[in-house]
Amino acid sequence: MLPSRSPGERPFLRLNALADIPEALTSGVVAIGNFDGVHRGHQAVLDTARELGRAEDLPVIAMTFEPHPRTLFRPEAPVFRLTPPDVKAEIIRTLGFDGLLEVPFDHTFAAMAADAFVETVLIGALDMHHVVTGYDFHFGRARQGSPSFLSACGAERGFGVTVVEAFADEGGGPVSSSRIREALEAGDVVEANALLGYRWFVRSLVRHGDKRGRELGYPTANLALAADCRLRHGIYAVTLRADGVVHNGVASYGRRPTFDDGAPLLEVFVFDFDGDLYDKAVDVALAGFIRPEAKFDSVEALIAQMDRDSDEARAILASLKPLSPLDLDLGLLPGAAD
Repeated sequence: MLPSRSPGERPFLRLNALADIPEALTSGVVAIGNFDGVHRGHQAVLDTARELGRAEDLPVIAMTFEPHPRTLFRPEAPVFRLTPPDVKAEIIRTLGFDGLLEVPFDHTFAAMAADAFVETVLIGALDMHHVVTGYDFHFGRARQGSPSFLSACGAERGFGVTVVEAFADEGGGPVSSSRIREALEAGDVVEANALLGYRWFVRSLVRHGDKRGRELGYPTANLALAADCRLRHGIYAVTLRADGVVHNGVASYGRRPTFDDGAPLLEVFVFDFDGDLYDKAVDVALAGFIRPEAKFDSVEALIAQMDRDSDEARAILASLKPLSPLDLDLGLLPGAAD
């Protein structure tokens, strides 16, 4: 299990304005970064910050920026977000942090000079004791603030700075959000999950559909994913968490070419379940890619393939093991329950 906050102390707070920071979360340790995906490289930064804070009994918070800076500067090509704000907050809370500060990132904030960021945000708003960043973190107008610049500021102003070096996977390759996005776009869920250190999951409300799945003998929970999602269209072995209970299932993500070729939709068939999921917020974790989306010549051929897909999904899910303590603590593995 991951280290957690002391029972009854510093309950996790999610903040979205510098003016909202309570005194209880100041003068502590701050991990700064976009942290999209909260992958194993990000976790190295976050773990370092958490351990520094716990060693001195200081509050530990993460600072991120919303929206993603690349989306602000290129709204016509929004970033495929691996972890939207609410999912990112849950992962960071699970890692044992006391809070998450989501700084509103607009053109005015982006134009702030690096030294002004240090004075206004890190010292003025947070009165921080120590800051932890990754080796490639830059901040301020034109990215003029570098890790070495931040270290020099710390030496001058009396706060500690730790820069965490690049994190590589077992094959020596870089662990990055871009690499994970590429893996998901290719349907390589195993690769993406290995880089994340947990099963990638999405969160959405179950919506009413056309009820076609019931006619096929496969009633599904239908979820619309974010417009920026570029997950490969296809069939996946999944788990679905609703009301704190995790169920196994098989899911199709795509446009349903056999029927209407409509807008992308995630359709989850939950094994051995006959409850009502409509309008519930659910989490769906991807455990394995089964096949690409395909168009079938008949409904009978589609149903026969769905039967085979279900058998393969059950086999994949039966052999799952936790990828890490975080994967276990997030509670999305088969048989998990809050």
